[in-house]
Amino acid sequence: MDTGLEPKEAKTPSVASRLAVKPIDTTTSFRMQAYNSLKRAILEMDVYDHPGEIRLDERQLSRDLGVSRTPIREAMSLLEQEGFVKTLPRRGVFVVRKTKREIVEMILVWAALESMAARLVSLNATEQEIASLRHLFDGFRNGEQTDHLEEYSEANIAFHSAIIRLSKCQLIADLTKNLFIHMRAIRKVTISEDNRAQRSIQDHMEIVEALEARDVDRAERLVRQHSLDLAAHVETHCHHLD
Repeated sequence: MDTGLEPKEAKTPSVASRLAVKPIDTTTSFRMQAYNSLKRAILEMDVYDHPGEIRLDERQLSRDLGVSRTPIREAMSLLEQEGFVKTLPRRGVFVVRKTKREIVEMILVWAALESMAARLVSLNATEQEIASLRHLFDGFRNGEQTDHLEEYSEANIAFHSAIIRLSKCQLIADLTKNLFIHMRAIRKVTISEDNRAQRSIQDHMEIVEALEARDVDRAERLVRQHSLDLAAHVETHCHHLD
């Protein structure tokens, strides 16, 4: 029967995802405790390695956190303001996943911010702090990264987080904070593709060498190119994000 309504687009089935949250400490604000627990769980999940949409179950979260649904709603409202989740009328609350075009744009912004962070690291970090970057890869010097991709992926993410932290620039840290959930997930999901793990560790060692030499321009250039290479990979290979 013709109802006069436009046909609806077929949607990928949504998936109600149970986050790995921990019961909260009831001695402090329920809202902020719920917010911190939810945000931590979202940051740790693989946003782009899930089929379909990632829907959050308010009732289940209430049971898992051991609080009423009111602080859960308040926490979700804060997370929505920060761009971590979105509310769809009559459908629920979903973890935000960006389109491929949006992901590439985020990587370009990250490239600019992290390369400046690397410049600051080469100028200001101590020898011990720079050495800590090299030690992140002590277990992956002879090709072991391809045999232990999950562990290498975590070291890879820790490396980029450390570049931001060691810049000691709070504004760069603040600007990259909400990008990090997507950068972490994209780096994790692409590290096994197109021999990226092997090229990644080579890039990292060259970056560390530039930092150790206090070669400011080279460190900045290498870090920027490392991210631009990721953007190019996403453009070319990540068809599942279209």
